[in-house]
Amino acid sequence: MSYYNSKLVALSFEEAIEKVTDELKKEGFGVLTEIDVQATLKKKLDVDFRKYKILGACNPPFAYKALQAEEHIGVLLPCNFIVQEKLEGGVQVSAINPLESMKVVENSDLASIAGEVAARITKVLGNI
Repeated sequence: MSYYNSKLVALSFEEAIEKVTDELKKEGFGVLTEIDVQATLKKKLDVDFRKYKILGACNPPFAYKALQAEEHIGVLLPCNFIVQEKLEGGVQVSAINPLESMKVVENSDLASIAGEVAARITKVLGNI
């Protein structure tokens, strides 16, 4: 399995961000952070980069369960989504695959939580 799942979407960059945010809300997630990689790279390195945003999504009940199972799991939270313009054209939405990311922790209690979160993330991607 891959550490992420992706989908090309027939939306503008801005529309894709709005749609991802709306679909996340439907699954109980909120966007806690938004990192504008293009703006950051321009400001810090004075380089041009394509439109690329990282959305840090959190579902509080699942985050709480994960934190109860593993006190250091916060290093792997929140669930990141990226929206990016592809060089060849179009917009791609990608999301972390929690089933893969949680394997590194080696805590069996996280497997069921990761499965539930993965199902919701898959649903979000499917609805975009």
